Amino acid sequence: MRVQKQHTIFVCSDSVGETAEAVARATIRQFGSQPVRLKRFSQIRTEDEVLAMMEEAAAEGGFVVYTLVQPELREMIREEAIRLGVRAVDVMGPMMQAFVDTFHDSPSSKPGFQQEMNDDYFRHIEAIEYAVKCDDGRDTHSLGLADAILVGVSRTSKTPLSIFLAYKGYRVANIPIVPEVKPPQELFAVDPRRIVGLTMNPEKLNKIRSERLKAVGLPDEARYAQLARIEEEIAFADELMKRLGCPVIDVTDKAIEETAGLILTYLS
Repeated sequence: MRVQKQHTIFVCSDSVGETAEAVARATIRQFGSQPVRLKRFSQIRTEDEVLAMMEEAAAEGGFVVYTLVQPELREMIREEAIRLGVRAVDVMGPMMQAFVDTFHDSPSSKPGFQQEMNDDYFRHIEAIEYAVKCDDGRDTHSLGLADAILVGVSRTSKTPLSIFLAYKGYRVANIPIVPEVKPPQELFAVDPRRIVGLTMNPEKLNKIRSERLKAVGLPDEARYAQLARIEEEIAFADELMKRLGCPVIDVTDKAIEETAGLILTYLS
């Protein structure tokens, strides 16, 4: 059996590199058959650091995706890319140039500017803390503070979506729907426009739950992963979502980013 060679994408930033990595991961998902790893180079400040990274990328046969605000470092990456024959993708450069050309303004060229501890920063931290505190039906007394409340049966991506949206600054709680557990009364006092139901194809959910049971060392024939039980849960959840009058998203085969985008359209 032939083993595929693992490819490497080098993520370079003069901040933490989250933006460039997010773009790289979104791209990787379009090529599911390719084994790809990301190697992040954060807080890049000197030309020597750029040179070392580009040399490594050339040696491994990878390419570079970068977000650098300092013009001299961006220029060096372009020069080294030509010299070494390495593909380099500038994520921020074209956007910054478009801003300059259109609005006739100049960038601050200050590395890590988006990470400054301003009001926006603290809003994001608060949102993350809220998502953790209100995960999986905990602290229902705080539901009135939520920007969004996600409801759905187990393994419909409620927690990953809550954290993803929290990183964007939204306070998101999530509540699991289980036929044997009465939904919290606080949920019915919330504006239904702030509640989003999540559902999934039963067969797909069956596979996900079975894999989850295997991962924790439990037999996959447990009731939790039985198709009849899943169909019962989904029917119960559908009825509850109708009572709440909230929008419902089918998350079957949807990426977290895609579902999050749909949730935000309901909140706007």
